Amino acid sequence: MAAPRLTLDHTALLVVDMQEKLVPAMHEADAMVSQVGKLIDGAAALNMPTLVTEQYRKGLGVTVPELADKLGSAVCNHEKLKFSACIEPVRDELMRRSVRAVIVCGIEAHVCVLQTCLDLMAAGYIAAVATDAITSRRPADRDTAVLRMTQAGVVPTTVESALLELVHEAGGDTFKAVLPIIK
Repeated sequence: MAAPRLTLDHTALLVVDMQEKLVPAMHEADAMVSQVGKLIDGAAALNMPTLVTEQYRKGLGVTVPELADKLGSAVCNHEKLKFSACIEPVRDELMRRSVRAVIVCGIEAHVCVLQTCLDLMAAGYIAAVATDAITSRRPADRDTAVLRMTQAGVVPTTVESALLELVHEAGGDTFKAVLPIIK
């Protein structure tokens, strides 16, 4: 079965747990933060809804400043204790906006990102994971999570691929808005 296309009118971005005390422990953290930032910038340029979760703020802190500064227009920002970010406020916002597909990025790939994608799919959403915008502390955990997600039907993508799929064609205002972000 072919993977469904991401469309701008029914897709949202979900940023999972990019927090101060978690990010420094991640494998290739700087590269991953950069890619998450591009995805956030691209979503903003395309007027795509962005949702954010933070796992147990008291213990893990808030979203890292370099990303928090970009998330001022997030339509949903909630603390969670469950590993999955598919919590009630997130599901409510997705339903309210008639979202059918969710691009997921963040950490950790083998825990919160994996469980989020599986729960999104169980709730009837197309879950797409930006593989260059997720990581874990150990590369093997990240790689195994990507394998498990794709075997479960999650759509693998990258930041650039997802943004250009949403834009759909070269030229026009949406392409011009995304081009500087992916260059």
